[in-house]
Amino acid sequence: MEITYYGHSCFSVKIGQKTILFDPFITYNELAKDIDVAAIQADYILISHGHQDHIADAVMLAQQNKATVVSNYEIVDWLTNQGVEKSHPMNIGGHWFFDADDNGNKFKVKCVVAVHSSVLPDGTYGGNPMGFLIESSEGNFYYAGDTALTYDMKLIGEYKSIDFAFLPIGNNFTMGIDNALIAAEFINCQKIIGMHYDTFGYIKIDTVEAAAKFQMAGNELHLFTIGETKNI
Repeated sequence: MEITYYGHSCFSVKIGQKTILFDPFITYNELAKDIDVAAIQADYILISHGHQDHIADAVMLAQQNKATVVSNYEIVDWLTNQGVEKSHPMNIGGHWFFDADDNGNKFKVKCVVAVHSSVLPDGTYGGNPMGFLIESSEGNFYYAGDTALTYDMKLIGEYKSIDFAFLPIGNNFTMGIDNALIAAEFINCQKIIGMHYDTFGYIKIDTVEAAAKFQMAGNELHLFTIGETKNI
């Protein structure tokens, strides 16, 4: 799958003819100042929780692309009031099939547990944070969102074969490298894409040490540069 990194926890993933964008936080991220936000394309925008560093550009990008925003009920309701026209509310444990192309092919989004907090930028209650398990004919992947290490991740590994996973590794607000290694074991996935690190002082990490720890465990840690596109 083609993956592009826009900084912090914001990635796009192409499935079929459609592009999914996760947790858009670009214009307020100084590290992503060279990203042309007006050029970003998205058919779906998936939002894991309501914090500013995951939702800041959601309204603008949804309107720009006429994209469908997928998140929990509370966030979808809030975004609708902000002017988002297309949305799909979900909650933990549920799944839905979305169009991957115009020929009837679908991809599946299942909402899973994330242990974190959630409040929207204006202080409105943001509902429960969550992660996403994406299943498609091109492969399966897990986007953890902001979360601690949880034993629920074992259920994901037992439920589906995961080709790659996006895991937070910055520590302080989420799990760090050592817990991400355990998470990779829980979900039975050796290809991990790191996110939620280095953006702020609280979450700066030693990326060389992080990569070495993953290599010693027999896993791959992919750390994208902002604006980089890879096929994984």
